Amino acid sequence: MKILAASSRKKITHALAFMACMSAISVSAFAQNRVITADQMLDVNSGKMIEYPAIFVGEDGRITNIADARTVRWGGDVTHINLSGRTLLPGLIDMHVHLDANPLYGGYSSLQFTDQFFTVQGVENARAMLLAGFTTVRNVGSDNYSDVAYKQAIDEGLLIGPNIVPGAYSLGATGGHCDQTFLPPSFKAKSPAVGDGPDELRKKVREMRKYGAEVIKVCATGGVFSRNTTPGQQQLSLIELTAIVDEAKQWGLKTAAHAHGAEGIKAAIKAGFTTIEHASLVDDDGIKLAIQYGTYFGMDIFNTEYTQSEGAKNGVLEENLKKDRDIAQIQRDNFRKAHKAGVKMIFSTDAGIMPHGTAAGQFKIMTDYGMTPIDAIRAATINSAAALGKEKDIGQISVGYISDIIAVSGNPLDNIQLLEKDIIVIKNGMRVN
Repeated sequence: MKILAASSRKKITHALAFMACMSAISVSAFAQNRVITADQMLDVNSGKMIEYPAIFVGEDGRITNIADARTVRWGGDVTHINLSGRTLLPGLIDMHVHLDANPLYGGYSSLQFTDQFFTVQGVENARAMLLAGFTTVRNVGSDNYSDVAYKQAIDEGLLIGPNIVPGAYSLGATGGHCDQTFLPPSFKAKSPAVGDGPDELRKKVREMRKYGAEVIKVCATGGVFSRNTTPGQQQLSLIELTAIVDEAKQWGLKTAAHAHGAEGIKAAIKAGFTTIEHASLVDDDGIKLAIQYGTYFGMDIFNTEYTQSEGAKNGVLEENLKKDRDIAQIQRDNFRKAHKAGVKMIFSTDAGIMPHGTAAGQFKIMTDYGMTPIDAIRAATINSAAALGKEKDIGQISVGYISDIIAVSGNPLDNIQLLEKDIIVIKNGMRVN
């Protein structure tokens, strides 16, 4: 066998590398059929702006290349989405929405409608979330598996809306926040996902997954907008919560725990829940546990202005409005404390408690209570993507990622409220509006 000289081997190596590079360029160019350009793009990882990006998108909707729009060239067969004058960001993620809820109908006023009314009106809510810049939402609690239906219809191209991670019915204890608590015994009203004891709740996990849930949401404590429950009261035991998490993990599902009270928060963290929703009354030990376990907090600190100003005329009972008033400022102060301590924070608004199209208003409140603009944007992008287990698909504008992108007028790092209006949305590489 003839041995090549070192110089010859080096030349051959360089030639092979060049051929491989040219092959990659050729394949990439063939796959690209859209290019998106703008004045600048936010790299959410570094927090820096990239000037004049040209984002190439393949037929599968994933980003194939990012180049400098001032120098790169593309063929006439590539569709150009020109967003001159705009700043690009990854599509936003709201981790706590209720698409089939409507804040206009609180308390008993919802009983005036037929059973499917709220499912039907939720179609517009899904559209409103997308047009507000939220290309992905996690729906944590719905009736009649409506969130599964929205997801299926959107995926089939029949409805306009975001990518949905559905939770179906929320699991809870008999008489707890996730049960039916507004009607007398003669109605025999009970949520289909109520369970008592670990075995019953394991079965409910399987049932929700069977019918389309991709996340399991539970009510570990009482809540604000239910009757005969106290937000701080723990309603599921550590044994029950652990059984739910173990069962969900077996099926490959993430978990979310509604938990206002300090003890319920700590129990849910110890049980292994992925995210804690609300976390209103968290104490110092709960914050330390969240850091230790790597648990995410999703704290809805925006909706109080709406509920307090509009709730009574929408039919919300004074009992519920008082609970809302009692914990609102405590939750905001604890948001500041948890973030400062280093708890991983996601973006959760509880949209449906307030109008869905206003969800981006939470960014301003997050910055009022301790976050920098890039912190708040990361909560709604890379942090939320990681909490979903989708950190290699969404949450940033990078090669290989799904091209869910929004465009705003100006720099949101200078003015976070630019995220509240005049949003251009691109979902899977296609301009929506």
